[in-house]
Amino acid sequence: MHGDSKSLVSVIVPIYNVEKYLDQCLKSIEAQTHKNLEILCINDGSTDGSPDIIRAHAAADPRVVMVDKANGGYGQGCNMGLRMAKGDWISIVEPDDWIDPGMYADMLAFADSFAETLDIVKTPWTDIRYWDDPDREAPFPSTMQGEIKTSTRPITVGEEPKLISQHPSIWSAIYRKGFLDEKDIRFPEYPGAGWADNPFLIETMCQAKAIVYLDKPYYNYRSDLEGSTLNHKTVEAIVRPFDRWEDMLAIIERLGITDKRILRAHCQRGINYSFGAIHDDGWDNPHVRERVSKCFHEMDPELVLSIDDIAPHRKKFYCDVMGLPKPKINYPAWWAHLVKMTGTTLKNEGPAKFLKRVGRVFKSTEPKQA
Repeated sequence: MHGDSKSLVSVIVPIYNVEKYLDQCLKSIEAQTHKNLEILCINDGSTDGSPDIIRAHAAADPRVVMVDKANGGYGQGCNMGLRMAKGDWISIVEPDDWIDPGMYADMLAFADSFAETLDIVKTPWTDIRYWDDPDREAPFPSTMQGEIKTSTRPITVGEEPKLISQHPSIWSAIYRKGFLDEKDIRFPEYPGAGWADNPFLIETMCQAKAIVYLDKPYYNYRSDLEGSTLNHKTVEAIVRPFDRWEDMLAIIERLGITDKRILRAHCQRGINYSFGAIHDDGWDNPHVRERVSKCFHEMDPELVLSIDDIAPHRKKFYCDVMGLPKPKINYPAWWAHLVKMTGTTLKNEGPAKFLKRVGRVFKSTEPKQA
């Protein structure tokens, strides 16, 4: 017990041109049942009505602090917030999302139930899909919900590698500020959004000695719209997933991590990013081919082929690209994974949403190695 339930939480909101959603976001933070907050609104050079919305909230609620800066990107804005933060705990809320009223109260009470000093309190989230269409907008439980059990003791990421193999979701967690400062963990300052959450995920999860997970969602995340990531217009956008994967790999190597559970999880993320790039920009795209091959060659084949969660056809494709023999597939383990995943998804989403998901899977195509 450390009195966490009474702690000051510094909520960092990096803001750039989100006038349509910002009021909802800030209202959801202000409405928290845990009132001991400082809400750091980092205005990253917005050119729309976002600054006026922040000013209105700051005038009405003294916990809201407005900080104006020249545009420098998501990571730079978060780092400014980290430098300013006075709280015991840090939260990051993206300005086009919103949070449920009990998020901080429940997470802090959960932290307070452990005798140990914690570094991270992590939760799942809710995917908000079709958010551009009021008639279709719908909440879907995230893939993490139900996959990890609520903690009964603090753990490290090696004990739950799914914490780093799935969506980075750094915003569905709170971080002890002392931990971030002791480890000198900050965001890389890429231009724009830049996927700066990827390296931050690895830095925090791999350096934390005490993580607890509460399997209840509070964070509402507007996920990518269907088709919105297809046919990127620039090479930088096409190769960004691979750049971030390599940045994460560099952190793993710098930290001297040899735990195969963590290394497998990072390989799995690389496989997922590779197939995502193939889906979005095509296997015929030379940048996709080059970076998929490079990514695959940075993985240990023994580790990749030992991951039961990777679909057999993806393992075969990996071996084709690598010039390796056809892999031996542990089909009982793969089917066991599918049964578990199907049960969790059906429980979380219900039959109607589940059948829609199955339909999308059967419509998808996978590349063939030339």
